[in-house]
Amino acid sequence: MARLSQADLAALNKTFDDRSPQELLAWAHEIFGSRLAAMTSMQESGNVICHMISHIPVPMSVVFVDTGVLFQETLETRDRLIREYGLQIRTLTPAMTMQEQTERFGILYLTPDGQKQCCEMRKSEPLDAVRGEYDALIGSLRRADGGRRGVCPVLAVDTRLNLLRINVLANVTDEQLEAYISEHSVILNPLHKQGFSTIGCNRCTTPVLPGEPKRAGRWRHLGPWSVYCGINPTDMDPDRAPAVDFPQELIDRILGRSADFMI
Repeated sequence: MARLSQADLAALNKTFDDRSPQELLAWAHEIFGSRLAAMTSMQESGNVICHMISHIPVPMSVVFVDTGVLFQETLETRDRLIREYGLQIRTLTPAMTMQEQTERFGILYLTPDGQKQCCEMRKSEPLDAVRGEYDALIGSLRRADGGRRGVCPVLAVDTRLNLLRINVLANVTDEQLEAYISEHSVILNPLHKQGFSTIGCNRCTTPVLPGEPKRAGRWRHLGPWSVYCGINPTDMDPDRAPAVDFPQELIDRILGRSADFMI
């Protein structure tokens, strides 16, 4: 195995800033083939990606983490995407129900440290199930979302899953996203029209007031100390994602390198 670092991707990331989401999806499929999947949490950006994927002439799996405490509207949105877009959505779940977790650990989400532990068990650990199955995951992070995502790269290494995260919407503005949704009548989580700018677990997500930041409704009861769940490594400490282990041949394909001589 060879090592692919975030620094190795710098030049490619600059080039990809000018690519459309559809072009990035086509590149990803060409490079990774069947070892590529998408991930969504049934929010606006993820549903846009699901719509785009549904128009690709080859099947692509979609990964979805059901924490066991999601809003019913979120689960119904998943079911609509399967039924109306014909997507293969793989639902991952935590090892424990929320009742079992609470009986063992108490109500974790009432403190910042407890929230991190809760999100780890109910979001991040279930996603560990795909480690080794994929070399890349299509994500829906956008710089327009602000905060730590204001500088998210198109390509980001994820050492925990040992794969590449590909944020095909990274440079898409709010206006461009809304235009795509309107033009294509994208299936949306109905909670977006009920004041929810972002949507997570029903214990820790509230509507957002006019003028508030987009993520103000996430863990509102914990104040500004809890804004991200940790399922996206670029939201957290950047030192968490320095490099991944890939076959040299795959790294050469990603970086567009070729050699016409033997070493």
